[in-house]
Amino acid sequence: MVRYLFYTIITSHLVFAQTVKYIPRHEELKYTFGGHAPVMSIKPGTTVETWTEDCYDGSVKKPSDMPTKVAPIGKDNPQTGPFYIEGAQPGDVLAVHIVEISPAREYAISSNYPGFGALTGTEYTAVLNLPLQEKLWWYNVNNSTRTASTMLGHYKLEIPIEPFLGCIATAPQRGEVRWTVTPEAYGGNMDVPQVKRGATIYLPVNVEGALLELGDGHLAQGEGEIIGTALESALRVTFRVDLIKGKQVSWPRIENDEYIMTIGCYRPLEDAFRIAYKEMVLWLVDEFTMDTLDCYQLCSQVGETDVAQVVDPNYTVVAKIKKKYLPAKKVMEGMHDRMNTR
Repeated sequence: MVRYLFYTIITSHLVFAQTVKYIPRHEELKYTFGGHAPVMSIKPGTTVETWTEDCYDGSVKKPSDMPTKVAPIGKDNPQTGPFYIEGAQPGDVLAVHIVEISPAREYAISSNYPGFGALTGTEYTAVLNLPLQEKLWWYNVNNSTRTASTMLGHYKLEIPIEPFLGCIATAPQRGEVRWTVTPEAYGGNMDVPQVKRGATIYLPVNVEGALLELGDGHLAQGEGEIIGTALESALRVTFRVDLIKGKQVSWPRIENDEYIMTIGCYRPLEDAFRIAYKEMVLWLVDEFTMDTLDCYQLCSQVGETDVAQVVDPNYTVVAKIKKKYLPAKKVMEGMHDRMNTR
């Protein structure tokens, strides 16, 4: 598992290692970020084996089920958790390592909601045109070939699957309670495909215990998620948590073998873009003691950008830099740290 930018997290799982299982009952699922008592208290270094429901609350069970008819109102994107992380205090950083993630069903679903999506009018983009008609696409999942397929008229579409969590969040700051469709500085419904096996997600701790939630399983998603849904499915998820004391972040960050990434969520899209790159510059300045303008230059020349989604109440942009462009000494220190923690 990749962790080389925050060295203090290494110690937690060396001194404490435990695996626990939590499979939520349906009535234990949550529909807001914040405002809930924890379902489990875990120590840093703990590995959790769990399960998440799809964004339709599990109500779409066959191709003829239209979400607007069967999905309960206000129960979008059900979340598993929250998990109370012992010792977590406001101002700390929670590191969540995605160890394993796999489909929990042999099907996935995508649908067009009337009045939702990038190419239709919404409450934020008010138009007088009639909404697009609701339609559902039923994908059959083949775990042996790691593909999902559906029919688009007479054409069979088959695409590779790479499961990821559409939602992962700590409780919002200032005691806020937020809808599970919204992404913000605490994480939330970011719909970032890089939140997958092998990644470490760094989240701000805003309340005691952090109160980690996760859900909204996706098997595949195009950039922008323009119709408003990905290949939505339930997931089996194994993750490990670590706690970083005395290290503060304002927005989520992601790290994998190839990249470091920062997330910005807001409207309009250019403000999400600005947040993501400002956070990248600040990360580089903090971790590599580089000059601010030098970091700005580095981002301008080698930075990459993903537009994760442009459909939710806030849009999501991912700023990325390949690790090969980072100062060599720091990378070598990180390789040494990783080797010592395997």
